[in-house]
Amino acid sequence: MHSQYAARRAGVIAITLLLAIASAAALAVTPAAAGQARPGPAGPAASVTINGSLNAVAAASAASAWAVGERFNPRGTSTLTVRWNGTAWKQVPSFTPPSGAALDGVAALSARSAWAVGTANFDRGTASTLILRWNLTAWKRVPSPNPAPGGMLHGAAVISARSAWAVGETLSPRVSTLILRWNGTSWKRVPSPTPSPCCVTLRGVAVVSARDAWAVGFTRPPRTPATGAASGYVSVILHWNGTAWKRVPSPTPGGFANLWGVAATSARDAWAVGWDGRPLILHWNGAAWTQVPSPAVASDGILRGVAALSARSAWAVGYPLSSRATLILRWNGTRWKLVPAPMASLFGVAALSATRAWAVGGSLILSWNGIRWK
Repeated sequence: MHSQYAARRAGVIAITLLLAIASAAALAVTPAAAGQARPGPAGPAASVTINGSLNAVAAASAASAWAVGERFNPRGTSTLTVRWNGTAWKQVPSFTPPSGAALDGVAALSARSAWAVGTANFDRGTASTLILRWNLTAWKRVPSPNPAPGGMLHGAAVISARSAWAVGETLSPRVSTLILRWNGTSWKRVPSPTPSPCCVTLRGVAVVSARDAWAVGFTRPPRTPATGAASGYVSVILHWNGTAWKRVPSPTPGGFANLWGVAATSARDAWAVGWDGRPLILHWNGAAWTQVPSPAVASDGILRGVAALSARSAWAVGYPLSSRATLILRWNGTRWKLVPAPMASLFGVAALSATRAWAVGGSLILSWNGIRWK
């Protein structure tokens, strides 16, 4: 069923940019492979059975967290939401339009308020933006802008009841950046730079304040005059200054880089992660984005998610392409180190404290208790 869903999504995302990355991800992240964990004591995450794939996780408190993704079944693809209530993870019903849908991003403000974003209309071979809101009792769809011929949302961030962001891309013929903002009443599209005439996607968003937010992704640059061909995909980082989104210079090592996740703790501390043939980690110091070394043991991996607690504490997760090992990195204020964990391909991570973090991917949820991942 995972292959059926991957094919359906590939048909919707009719651009070479996403097809190449989605193919690599599909090979590394079948639900069966993602769910293979080393034997050990059962942890709190062992309380729910996932028939599908979890793509993102967000936590509001030690007693309230969400993981979202999609379920696979013969009748089509449907949204998947599971909730941590402080004791166990439980699946919660969520809205799915008749045309099918999947969730790629989630943001939690409190036990009473959360957002989930993704894409609807998969089963019709098209795509449209999908935003769900949790109101303490149920997930309900909230109207969202959907520019013709359609759009997809991949990341969400929230800072207050009156301020949230969602990012993704519009569809062909000109694939461009798509940024939506919640103003407390409705979602509105906000103008955003599209740095290339073709194939731009935003995969993650993080917010520090009403005047400070980041969105990351990647794009195919214009064709070179010498050969007429485009070089590899390059990183894209956009910054919100309270008035407008503007592109900020970002490293593209070796002429190729994709960014999949971003996290920020202050105006002088932010992280972006992705892939440039190996795990790619970028850091914002208040003046510029620079590359930070990642552990050599993870030489062929993709980093898909990042969470930061402070300038001295952050997590990054993903998966290697050539093996079924787990890729979880931890920042200790000086360098990134590989942390042992059960075998899994991970898409998202959320951190609350030094003793509480969550990571999700495929059909697996991992929990950090301050000592180890279970």
